[in-house]
Formats: sequence, C-alpha cells, structure tokens
Amino acid sequence: MSTLFGFLGLIAVHADPGAPQHLLDHDVRRLGSDEVINLKETYAGKVVLIVNTASKCAFTGQYEGLEALYDEYRDRGLVVLGFPSNDFGGQEPGTEAQIQDFCRLTYSVRFPMFAKTHVRKGKADALFQGLTEAAGRYPKWNFHKYLLDREGRLVDNYLSITSPRSGTIVKAIEKLL
Repeated sequence: MSTLFGFLGLIAVHADPGAPQHLLDHDVRRLGSDEVINLKETYAGKVVLIVNTASKCAFTGQYEGLEALYDEYRDRGLVVLGFPSNDFGGQEPGTEAQIQDFCRLTYSVRFPMFAKTHVRKGKADALFQGLTEAAGRYPKWNFHKYLLDREGRLVDNYLSITSPRSGTIVKAIEKLL
C-alpha cells in the first residue's frame, strides 16, 4: 500500500503558498537564435506551462500532447514553454539547430522553445532554480512540468509520467483560464 501512495506522490506536487511571486522574471535565449527575451515581460498575463524537454527520451512523445494543449488553449491565454536539457541520460545531445529541426519535423512544435539549459540539482539555471525552490523539488527526469498562473506564481508541478493531456493538467489549466 505504501508503494501505491509513493507512486501517486510522483504525479503532482502542489506549490508552496509562500513561494516567490515573480518566477518568470528571467532573461532567456530563444532556441536557435541570438534573441533574448524576458519571460515575465513577454508572457505577462498568460497561464504558463514550462517543460524541460529531450529528443531521445521515452517521454519524447509528450511533445505531441504539449503541442495539442498549446493549440487548444493558446487563444484563451495558455503558453507552453520548452527548455531542452541534456541533464538526464544524455537524451538531448544535439545542437540547437538539430533540436529545432527535430521538434518541427517530428512533432510540428510551434510553442516557444528556448536554449538548451541545465535543470538538475547543483546545475540548474536561475529559472529552474526558482521553479524548484517554489515546487520543493528538482525535476527527476525529462518532461517535468511546471504550471504557473497569470501572475507568474507556481500552481503545481508534474513529473514526467504525467501526460500533458491528463485530466489533472487539463483541469488545472482550465481552472486558471
């Protein structure tokens, strides 16, 4: 029975209500570009789903679900932001151009993607450090998801095993929209 509860605990972890208010206040570079944007300024007032991604992972098929979420809800204020990372199992070894081509050609990804980054404990960039402090845990693998409200506050985070189209994520997004 404790195994079942342990497994269920991996699916969603609720945010710390005392977490910082401006998790998106970071400058990041767009994938395959020199353009640097401030996430807070660019996505102000949006519901944001941030995901660390990888092209050679058992969960890579989640790109399809992420794109479906983006397509279905972007006109209502959702944006999905992808951050490739090679931190887990070396499953994102390619160049930014290769990652960009893979995402577009294989999954028709149109949601914003950003420069390859680090997300693991001890190596996490400033954005993922802030997200993990608010969530109370670091990503354990590729396709960890962080859901932020329109004010840039963490609402929930979901481990890799949670499909982007799961009822848990969809209901949380719809509630925020």
